Parts: sequence; C-alpha cells; structure tokens
Amino acid sequence: MSKPGERFRPIWIDHQSDVVKVIDQRALPHELVIMDLNSVDQVIFAIKEMVVRGAPLIGVTGAYGIFVALKNGKDNADETYIKGEAGKIRKARPTAVNLSWGVKRTLSAVLSEKDPSRQIDIARQVAGEIAEEEVKNSRNIGQYGVKLIREIAREKPGKPVNILTHCNAGSLACIEFGTATAPIYAALEMGIDVHVWVDETRPLNQGARLTAWELGKYGVPHTVITDNAGGHLMQHHMVDMVIVGTDRSTYTGDVANKIGTYLKALAAKDNNIPFYVALPSSTFDWTIRDGVADIPIEVRDPDEVRYIPGAAKSRDNLLMPETSPAANYAFDVTPARLVTGFITERGVCKASETDVRRLFPEKV
Repeated sequence: MSKPGERFRPIWIDHQSDVVKVIDQRALPHELVIMDLNSVDQVIFAIKEMVVRGAPLIGVTGAYGIFVALKNGKDNADETYIKGEAGKIRKARPTAVNLSWGVKRTLSAVLSEKDPSRQIDIARQVAGEIAEEEVKNSRNIGQYGVKLIREIAREKPGKPVNILTHCNAGSLACIEFGTATAPIYAALEMGIDVHVWVDETRPLNQGARLTAWELGKYGVPHTVITDNAGGHLMQHHMVDMVIVGTDRSTYTGDVANKIGTYLKALAAKDNNIPFYVALPSSTFDWTIRDGVADIPIEVRDPDEVRYIPGAAKSRDNLLMPETSPAANYAFDVTPARLVTGFITERGVCKASETDVRRLFPEKV
C-alpha cells in the first residue's frame, strides 16, 4: 500500500485463518492498524465506532457479520439464533441502507440452505459476492463519471479540472475505487489533469484523515480545506464540479450524506456548478419517497464535537468550554432539486423518480 496507484481493500478474509479482517479507519492516516472480527459484538463495535464506515463497506461488513455469527454458533446456529444475531447487526447504525440490505441478502441465502453444515460456506460466499459486486459497481461508476470530467477538461485545455468532494467516498468506504472518487481515479488513468478540493469533514475529519490519505496513495493532486471554504472557492471559479457519495438516497432523488453536504449543494446551486452524487444501486432506498421527512438521521456522541480526535480525552484536546453542550448530527439530506444527477453503475441519470426508474426498471 505504499506505491502510488496501488489498490487496497478495507475488508477481506484471511484464507489461512478464515478470519474477517478490516482496516481500523480510526487510526488513519498516521497508523495502519488491522483489526480481526471474531465475534458479532466485534462486528457491531466496528460498525458503530466507525472502524469501518461508508455505506457499501458497512453493507459488506454486515454481510460478513452473518458469516461470523454462524462460525461462532456452530451446531447451535438454528434459525432463531441466526435471525437474532442478524437483527443486532442491522441496528448497529441507522442511516446507511446498505447495512440492512447486506444483512438481509446474506441471511436469506443462509436460511434457504437446509443443510446446516453448508450455511457457513453460503454466508462466506454471499458476503464475498456482495463485496465483488460493489467493486464492479464502483468501477462502472468511474467509467460513467469520467465522461463528465472529460467534458469539462475539453472546455479548459491545459488547466486541471477542480473537483470538490465531501467526507470519504473512496476505496476505504466502498471496497475498491470508491463512488465519488471512482471517476477521479478513472480520469487520472486516462491522463486527464485533475485536482481535488478535500473538505476536512468535521467532527471526525474523514476528508482530512481518510480522503487525503487515499488520494495520496493513488497519486491524485489534492488540497485539504476547511468545511466552510467551499462556498468561497465556488464564488471565485475555483471549483468545476462537486462529486459526493451518499449513505441512503430515495428513488425520487433526495440524498442523505455526511453532515455539511446540503450546504455544499446550496453553494453549488447558487454558483451554477454541477453537483453530482455517485452511488451504487444498493444505496437506493426503494421504500422512501421523502428523504427529508423519512430518512433516519444518526445522532452520535457529542464528545466527537467537543474533543479534537487524539489518543485519549484530555484538557489538551477539549475544543470548547467544558460546560457547553454539543449536538452531533451525523448526516443531512440534500433535496433532489439541488442534485444535478446521479452517477450509478448503469449510467448517469437525473435525480428524479422517472429517470432513476429508467435505469432500474426492475425496481418498479
């Protein structure tokens, strides 16, 4: 993982030990820590505490959680046990729809296998299939999204295409290639000159810590900015397009993503800058029409706001007065009217029910 352009994955099975392993993203960028997931409690901890994060990765981790549950249950893994463990995993985080989707798909495959001795193998296989599908989806998102970057590059020959992104929607969040980053990596491979403005993404700084680390590994020119600098850059024609990921999107075009995304969409709209959302179909919620009203928004520990991340909580990294309360909303919803389009594994479409269903007619 030290060479520019070298690909990596944030989750895998060690085939010698048959243990699920993940990169502990809390330790990045200063330390590369690998964590073993040997129990359902460890899977839930990894998801809740953001050892793993990003909708596609959370979905794959949830799927592997069923495999872990079956390994630990062994001969006592009857249907009641498996459904109970699956229910606990699904509740680990509320906003990313991929978690419930990945668990449900793996659970369904396991319960359809009547031979208990085969269920562990089925769970391992299905979780692996989901991971490979997400890699393929990301690769396709990159191939469709790079066309948008290439169009802008043609309009400004000899100058880089400046792309602003928010949070981390790269390989760390999506197994490989990423969603928002996939078109950027594809552009780099095609020789298109790109530069990425990386929002720091307070309070956990996924942009400054993770996106910047990842772009550096791939050799992508980038600059980290404060979350509130995006509007200024847009006003001064320093941003050509915005590409973000999403944790859950409605089929009508509303987008739930890391807190602060809505404000970027407003600034982009005001400055006539295209605002794209890159997502695989696994991140659509086909049951919700109104994202603002119905997508559950996770509220996390206010200490994530109160303290600057460090090895331990202390007065040295307390950011605010000790007695001041804090609120920590993890996501916001960007209405469809502010979204220029979706970049999916099947192509680019408008953020509208009609156009989404055009690409995914089987979901009708």
